[in-house]
Amino acid sequence: MAYKEIYDELKAKMTDDKAANETMLRKEVERFIKEENREGIDAAGALIMENMPEEKRNEIIRITHIDGERMDNIYKKVDEYLNAKNINEAKKLAEKLYKKITVEFKEGEKAKFVSLRNPFEDELYQFLYKPEKTLNRTPFDFCQYISTYAYILVETGDPLTAIPVLEQAQEFNPVDVGPKFEMAEIYKLIHNKARLIEVSRETMKVASSPVAIARIYANVGYILTEFGEYEDALAFYTASAMMAPSPVIPREMQHLADLKGSPVTYIGKDKVKEILEDKYDIHFGPDPDVIRVASELAAVFIKNQDLPNALQALKLTYNLTLDENIKKMIFKYDPTAAMQFAEEEKRINEIKKKNQAENNNANE
Repeated sequence: MAYKEIYDELKAKMTDDKAANETMLRKEVERFIKEENREGIDAAGALIMENMPEEKRNEIIRITHIDGERMDNIYKKVDEYLNAKNINEAKKLAEKLYKKITVEFKEGEKAKFVSLRNPFEDELYQFLYKPEKTLNRTPFDFCQYISTYAYILVETGDPLTAIPVLEQAQEFNPVDVGPKFEMAEIYKLIHNKARLIEVSRETMKVASSPVAIARIYANVGYILTEFGEYEDALAFYTASAMMAPSPVIPREMQHLADLKGSPVTYIGKDKVKEILEDKYDIHFGPDPDVIRVASELAAVFIKNQDLPNALQALKLTYNLTLDENIKKMIFKYDPTAAMQFAEEEKRINEIKKKNQAENNNANE
């Protein structure tokens, strides 16, 4: 449904009771957030603003606008500048956003702002951090906005300044792997092995996809290669390939072999697990708590007959576990998923074949 249709439909539900209108509209916003319906969120948000007393509306406008322009529209311009390789103009706007966010949305004594993006992140945040303060949802994804500013700082030659900026991004959403990966890139850049391994451990606790987990292992493999710890680096690269095949890993392994002056030798799963967990305290495979939160969330949504969210949680759980029973449940609620699974399996097999061919050529 288009923005205007949603707007008109919600407008028709409104009465002369402003308090009742606000309650109804906020429930609709929550529903649209769950459905990831951007036009629904915008339409309900616009009506919430219209329904407010003028004084309150003006205050909302004051904290969410810069020079008369809404913050999300400014961020779109940042993104456009980055795509056009105009990083200096992007930096000016990103810095404005950063300053506005950190001034207007500070954590208080009894409440804090969060930019949690979906029900899974909400549940994982509650499970891991057990917040005692009231959580207020930010109007936009401030974690992303601040992380982008940090990225720009790195790209313009100021990686050390980007570190505290990324720490602030994580305050808005500590279960988003994005700023953690940006932090890892900085530690790779400044050759800080200890901090890269530490941030990798932290990222493992919230990583909710095989691709994210594979990237964590690859990051550690990279820094260990740089420090000449080739056997351990090979274990992490192997773990990365096991989690999510990527064309990058064979090239990294070839680079490792060139540095050590001999071909890499196969390391079995048990040895990989031993090196990761016993030597580096980095879990091999998805964190059990992440799986638990996803599977329990799926069960709640199924019970409440919320199929769109149930399917999202089931797919997340399946990707982490490859449990065939979960796959059957996904097919039960979404018969079209079979084709998606087949296409993804084909894509992964093609990467595996290409990687194997490169490995064979490298060892000849």
